Amino acid sequence: MGDPQAPFATVLSILDRHGLLGDDGRLHGDVQLVSMGDHFDWGQASERKKATDDATAMLAWLSAHPPEQVIIIAGNHDLARVCELAPFTDDASFEAAWAMASAAYRSGKPDPEASKQFLERYPHVPDAECLARDFSCYSAEQQRLVTELLRTRRLRLAHAHAGLLLVHAGVTEEDFASIGQVPANAADAAANLNAFLDARVDQWKAGALDLTPLHLPGSSTGVARGVLFHRPAVPTGDAQFSGPPRRRYDPRQLPAAFPQAIGHIRDKKCRELLGAWADELPPVDGVLRSLRIDGETLRYARGTPADARLYFLDAGMNHPAATSYELFDLERRRPLQPRSKFAISGT
Repeated sequence: MGDPQAPFATVLSILDRHGLLGDDGRLHGDVQLVSMGDHFDWGQASERKKATDDATAMLAWLSAHPPEQVIIIAGNHDLARVCELAPFTDDASFEAAWAMASAAYRSGKPDPEASKQFLERYPHVPDAECLARDFSCYSAEQQRLVTELLRTRRLRLAHAHAGLLLVHAGVTEEDFASIGQVPANAADAAANLNAFLDARVDQWKAGALDLTPLHLPGSSTGVARGVLFHRPAVPTGDAQFSGPPRRRYDPRQLPAAFPQAIGHIRDKKCRELLGAWADELPPVDGVLRSLRIDGETLRYARGTPADARLYFLDAGMNHPAATSYELFDLERRRPLQPRSKFAISGT
């Protein structure tokens, strides 16, 4: 399931449309679900309260299933609760900061002096826009829940299935080398990433969770970088490609030994960053896409061919009709075909 940044009812309706929910509102016992990260922060400012409560309820619902049935991948919005937003330990302190950020970023037009004052007071976030818009649906309960899921090993950096590595934003050879060595297969890749996360969580006593060198949270010194944030792009001399950690990466730097499936990036942004490597179709939400790499030839397009190096599962869940949103069938590596409730019940 691509990034579930959408109303809880929308998430449930998509799962139900595919025949994955039982009459009790939980996943059928024979269903395994991988949620690709970014469970928080969606909608307009007028929807903040609903978006905050819905996201908390949805993540709690996912984690109430057995760990072997529901795998929860961490996204940058999830870990922001214990990184950039770690100093906000109660709702009142966050609301005060959000109000100040919103005043500095009124109507999408930053006020230079107000933005400067905001960063002087809150240097642990990159700018006023980040708090006013990107991380606007925060609550202390979310922070508590994310902390609990990290400490109980429910929130993961990676998952491997049938030779495919599932991660939020992609992991390059350089990223793997920064914590050890480049793995030969997806299973070892997932094990290495999760072992790194668990070791850092075990060391974490207070304050922000430290995941360097894989992830550098945003702050007044710069925006976030690394495996929870970076995006594939046609390489340029831009500083965003410098690192590690990076904000952009050349997809040819992904390990060739195994494909990866990621969330984090919708079709429109993919086409902007991949440029001439993308087909000429207009951007659309709701559909799965992929990137094929054959030597120096790269091709980004809709669909999920068996030889893809990178599968894109974030289809902008809050934007298309729930009836047109595609889920990814891990066994067949193609859009999941809805299951008949008649066939499931056997009646």
